[in-house]
Amino acid sequence: MAPNQRGRSLAKDAFQPMFRKLKTCTYTDNVRPGVAASHYIRTLSWNATGGFIATGAADRTLRIWNPERPNVKNSTELRAPLPPSKPAPNTPPTALERVAFHPLNEHELASSSTDGLVRLWDVRSRALTSTIRVGAPFVLRERDESPFTLAWTPDGTSLLAGRKDNLLCVIDRATATVRQTHQEPLQTNQCVFDWEGACVYTTTGDGSVKILRYPSFEPALALNAHTASCMAVAYSPSGEYVAAGGGDALVSLWDTSEWICVRTLDLTGSAVKSIDFSFDGSYIAAGAEGGEEKRLNIAHVESGETVVSVELGVPALQVAWHPSRYVLAYSADAQGLKIVGGMS
Repeated sequence: MAPNQRGRSLAKDAFQPMFRKLKTCTYTDNVRPGVAASHYIRTLSWNATGGFIATGAADRTLRIWNPERPNVKNSTELRAPLPPSKPAPNTPPTALERVAFHPLNEHELASSSTDGLVRLWDVRSRALTSTIRVGAPFVLRERDESPFTLAWTPDGTSLLAGRKDNLLCVIDRATATVRQTHQEPLQTNQCVFDWEGACVYTTTGDGSVKILRYPSFEPALALNAHTASCMAVAYSPSGEYVAAGGGDALVSLWDTSEWICVRTLDLTGSAVKSIDFSFDGSYIAAGAEGGEEKRLNIAHVESGETVVSVELGVPALQVAWHPSRYVLAYSADAQGLKIVGGMS
């Protein structure tokens, strides 16, 4: 598939009328009997060209959608093999925690789940190509070792998986093995690399963003970003800004040359769970779980002004911008996947 042509950046005054004209498409999954209550999308990822978007749900459903064909019949479900033996009594059901497309290979996808495994997939053949254990199975655990964050290095040679016990695991893509581990002393909620792969940014339970040199994981800087747990982080496409979201319901925007907070944005009204920049870094959106805010707000990065508010009826948990166009995907509880500008 040829890469999509990169869209033209729009100024703030032109963005609002353009975005409001876009149609919102709904992508409804086939929910298996008995699991409707647990079928909510908790993770999204566009592939490198924007030709596909992956969704992961709490009921283990991992699906690849074509944004131009919303019918579930045109999607692909990826299924991991079931364990050879029946799970032990009181073993929690396996849920997907994170999906992340390879930064360069448009057909390669990584997923992590509560069974302690990271899986690599070929979405063309629907094949599970590698399985990497980064945490013990449920029945052998003394603590929660689920890998719940994933971040590819920019060159796609390695994958960083963060466990719920704050252990960071570096996975070598070529050998599908854990090459290195690093224990963080604080609750670590999300990780993202800069565009050179020289540093990794981690959000922590004390409200800070820690910048670690990679691959040594030596501390480089700590940003006192929020007054409550910091849960989401994003690195702008231009490299000019890092955005962090916290339990204080704010998004803080940091200048990467001076490392000062240039502004804070009130986009969600409740704890921020996801953040993403548009392809050109000009606009930013955030997602939250719960709260009274039932709109998806999009802000202009340079001014901090909210330029578009999309009425939803329920909070949006996950947000993800298309890699080369002003197209925005989000998950809204039981409503499933929605994409503003999904069909063209």
